[in-house]
Amino acid sequence: MRVACLAVPLFPLAARLRSEPELLAEAVAVVAGNGPTARVVVASRRARQRGLRPGATLPQARALLPHLLTRPRDPECERAAQEALLEVAERFSPRVEDGGEGEVYLEVSGCEHHFRDEHPEAALARALLAAAQREGLPARAGVAGSKLAARVAAGLTPSPRIVPPGEEALFLAPLPLSRLTPELELAETLHRWGIGSIGELARLPAAEVASRLGEAGQQLHARARGLDPQPLVARVPPPDFREGMSLEWPLTSLEPFLFLARTSLGRLCRRLDGQGLGCARLEVSLRLEPDGFCERSITLPAPSRDVKTLLTLVRLDLERDPPGAPVGGFTFAARPDRPRGSQLTLFGPREVPPDRLATTLARLFALLGPERAGTPAVPDGHRPERFALVEFAPPPPPRERPAPAAGRGLLQVRVLRPPVPLEVLVEAGRDGAETPVEVRPAPGEEAGRLAIDGRVRVASGPWELEEGWWRGEPVAREYWDVELEGSGIYRIYRDRERGDWFADGVYD
Repeated sequence: MRVACLAVPLFPLAARLRSEPELLAEAVAVVAGNGPTARVVVASRRARQRGLRPGATLPQARALLPHLLTRPRDPECERAAQEALLEVAERFSPRVEDGGEGEVYLEVSGCEHHFRDEHPEAALARALLAAAQREGLPARAGVAGSKLAARVAAGLTPSPRIVPPGEEALFLAPLPLSRLTPELELAETLHRWGIGSIGELARLPAAEVASRLGEAGQQLHARARGLDPQPLVARVPPPDFREGMSLEWPLTSLEPFLFLARTSLGRLCRRLDGQGLGCARLEVSLRLEPDGFCERSITLPAPSRDVKTLLTLVRLDLERDPPGAPVGGFTFAARPDRPRGSQLTLFGPREVPPDRLATTLARLFALLGPERAGTPAVPDGHRPERFALVEFAPPPPPRERPAPAAGRGLLQVRVLRPPVPLEVLVEAGRDGAETPVEVRPAPGEEAGRLAIDGRVRVASGPWELEEGWWRGEPVAREYWDVELEGSGIYRIYRDRERGDWFADGVYD
């Protein structure tokens, strides 16, 4: 088996700079602790060139570099950076192990055949480094026959470093013993013995080392001989993608928060795009000052990875329901799903791209509410105004463009919702049936949205409608189509229970 290790040096700093790339050219230090007792964990190259070292207190660092920028360790930034590093490795191999804090192992046996190069493993390692760099993570890579040798190789320069198959022990022999990170007490004992390199420890008899140094010494001796006691254990990918950060100071207004949220959502959408996924539901977690959390969920009508759309949904949600306290940190979690695909046709009409359709639907849902947008469906019943909204799922376009409808005297009805109240005069015929003879606006409707007034020139009907008599809410109507003198053609109806008349539609 061949294993590659992808490692990010100074990982807490790299994770922070990934979230704040504007600090790349500054002297920056990541500290742990609060107040004067805070100590430097890692520092940028510019700060290290001025003599700043890990372990220095914050006052010591300020005395050395008055303009030093400090940031606390941010677990959310580091977790997101680690997930991004794992996703980089998963683009190259299906078996990936999380090594913790900026380390990832992946099995690359056979993967090198995808690279047509004189040294395919080196080409694979360079592709890994380039992919990590695109995610804002400067990494190093090593390839060997074990996780231990690959990790040690990743820590050497220049990078990448390739260990030939079967030469793990020979590769480790000249390196200092500190590369195996022995326990402090064990390292002091070996130093008194005069053991300074991995090869010198590997040449000692295994039984003698085990009897004098115990189980920890036995494991260290096996690692010095290139034997890796821990096999590669592939991880199970999490069900969501997360991005977020802790803020240097609490935010009380919306615009600064949205400025920072845009960069986090941009990183989130790039990760989704790298996996060929879209965001089906966005979960927002806000850490409030001094203590408290605000959780909310935004469901999208279709998976999307458009940053502008997600940011607009977050804005509308926060404007509708403000958190009510200063925000000290935030996390965006995207529940992924496969975006809708589209099939191109040679002769049929063009289909709207799924990403654009999802973006438009998401904005409509945010403005109108999910209960007011969807696909209209006809429920079981006879009343024309009845309808129901179901989830928007458009059918595929026809394979061929349909021919335009041909005919003479075609009319269409412009439905009036709600119906317009009318005052209708009727005339009884010889058989006692009543027929509309004149239509007037109902009192108070003269200045309304539609004025229907005139004598009836032609009346056709009635068409009777009865529904709901078995539910205790009966509907009994009679519909007429009437043509008014000097006006138009209208569809009207009378409610037989109350005797009121209404205009239901206009023929165009």
